[in-house]
Amino acid sequence: MNTFNRKRAGLSLISVILAGAMVITVLPARVRAASSAEIQKQIDALEEENAEIQAQIDAIQSQYDANYGEMQDVVAQKAAIDQEMTLLSEKIEKTNEQISAYSQLIADIQEELDVAQEELRDLSQQHQERIRAMEEQGNVTYWEVIFEANSFTDLLDRINMVEEINAADRRRIEQMRIAADVVVANQESLESEKASLEQTRVQLAADEAALEEKRVESDELLHELEKKSEEYELLMAESEILQEELMQEIAAKEKELEEAKYDEYLAKLALQGENPPSSASWISPVSGFTLTSPFGMRLHPVLGYYRMHNGIDMACAQGTPIYATRAGKVTVASYQAGGAGNYVSINHLDGFASIYMHMTHYVVSAGQSVSQGQLIGYVGSTGISTGPHLHFGISYAGTYVNPLAYIY
Repeated sequence: MNTFNRKRAGLSLISVILAGAMVITVLPARVRAASSAEIQKQIDALEEENAEIQAQIDAIQSQYDANYGEMQDVVAQKAAIDQEMTLLSEKIEKTNEQISAYSQLIADIQEELDVAQEELRDLSQQHQERIRAMEEQGNVTYWEVIFEANSFTDLLDRINMVEEINAADRRRIEQMRIAADVVVANQESLESEKASLEQTRVQLAADEAALEEKRVESDELLHELEKKSEEYELLMAESEILQEELMQEIAAKEKELEEAKYDEYLAKLALQGENPPSSASWISPVSGFTLTSPFGMRLHPVLGYYRMHNGIDMACAQGTPIYATRAGKVTVASYQAGGAGNYVSINHLDGFASIYMHMTHYVVSAGQSVSQGQLIGYVGSTGISTGPHLHFGISYAGTYVNPLAYIY
């Protein structure tokens, strides 16, 4: 071999090695999901926020309870005021009745006084008439009766008569005075009692007014406390709604955490060379193929040494349609010179992704959503390939797994 041929052979070998390395590094793009540790931090933060909201709810509840206790005190105070006002009203009513009774008694006493005064006038008139009759009959005065007696016996008779008249007059006058004094004393006593009752009524009315003012104040305070209670209830309701939303978010995050842990478990299986289970249904990307190279260690047909084959080679006719093995989103639709050739990568949004290499051309673009069984390209032999075939690979969490564990 001449120098030119040796150099060309060396360059070709370097190209093959580089191409092989490039093929090895081509992986289906995968949307990075949050790790379980990151999700746990989010849950912890939400739990702290939830604790703060709970503390706020507890504080509002304490304020509500204190306000409610104050309301109960005001209600009790108002009940006592109402009861006291009822008793005062009864006392005022009884006092008014007593005043009316005393007024009636005073009126009755006034009648007695009028009668006594009438009797006094009658006595006075009778006395005057009696004296007048003596003067008319005897045409004498008291002094004449005494000084014009005819004899000592006549004088004694006259003196006895005068004494009897005076005694009778004194008795009548004394009776008149006693009757008048009794009536006046009774009248003064009743007037005093009535005046005392009037003062009591005035004081009771003042007490009633003061209690009415207290009751108005109690009503106003109770209204304010009821308003506060409504505000506390509204705040608690808002806080509880926020807490409920947080609890739902925490529950969702905990579910996400479980899923992340499961995904990490599956990724660990993939890293350990095991095939993570999939609940989705997969279909073969091509039909009428011959499996020419399985997944795993193999003797590379171009490089000539053993190395990992991260997929399966499905030999079939040039131009055979290639279909998406599952629904997902196209993350790459490109060409890799000297490696995968024209290839497409699809993210299935559950940790799994699939890759399709060596196409003649593809009919989808990056960012496009595809359904299961949708045409994405055609079998070719672009890139490092010894003939028309589809290199089909499946990865989980960025690690290739055996496609035959899913499409069969």
